[in-house]
Amino acid sequence: MLALALSLTIWLSVPAAAVAKPAPAKPLTTGEIRQAEQKLKDLGYWISAVDGVWDATDRHALIAFQKVSGAKPTGVLTRAEYNALTMAVPPLPREQKAGRHIEVDIARQVLYVVDDEGKVANILPISSGSGKRFHENGYPETHAVTPCGHLAVYTKSSGWRKSPLGEMYNPLYIVGGIAIHGSEDMRTYPASHGCIRIPMFASRLLPKMVPVGTPVLVYGCKEDQPKPAPQVLAAAPTAQ
Repeated sequence: MLALALSLTIWLSVPAAAVAKPAPAKPLTTGEIRQAEQKLKDLGYWISAVDGVWDATDRHALIAFQKVSGAKPTGVLTRAEYNALTMAVPPLPREQKAGRHIEVDIARQVLYVVDDEGKVANILPISSGSGKRFHENGYPETHAVTPCGHLAVYTKSSGWRKSPLGEMYNPLYIVGGIAIHGSEDMRTYPASHGCIRIPMFASRLLPKMVPVGTPVLVYGCKEDQPKPAPQVLAAAPTAQ
């Protein structure tokens, strides 16, 4: 008992500062940031420059990567995110043999530009319809929903366009007044009246890459999710 009390006294007398703490992760070097940018670009995410400077474009690319991988979309390049990037593989489109088209995954809130060979590139984070009810500017009360289905860019406009529900930059209209467009109010979650918001830097270039008539596949809506198989209960044994 005396030995136990003595060892306890010694342990309690150790200053708190002397208790071992995990070493904080070392900040990423410029070279590692450049490697992360290159990896994002190789994976198909929209990167403007591989220069070792973490800017808004890189942040949006990382947000898209985090959404695809199911991580919290912070856009912050931590050591853990850097390590996750090194092990990642390029995402695949839902329709690989559909030719050049755009895919919008509502569930994961990302947009893919798919080339003629079925390769995904220029992946962007989006913000689609919030699903909430709204009633404004003389519109009948309705839900802010982005429709799923096989659509197409049927027309597009240049510059800022003012609609009854807000402003859109370089809109690519896919059904009615719903468009893929640039927005200065990008959220990491569904927040629009139904349009598909993309970052401003991408909205300046995407219309040049997407001619009128380009197919747009929108999927991942609630009604588009696979339903669980019904459970079959075993019949109670009959008396013999």
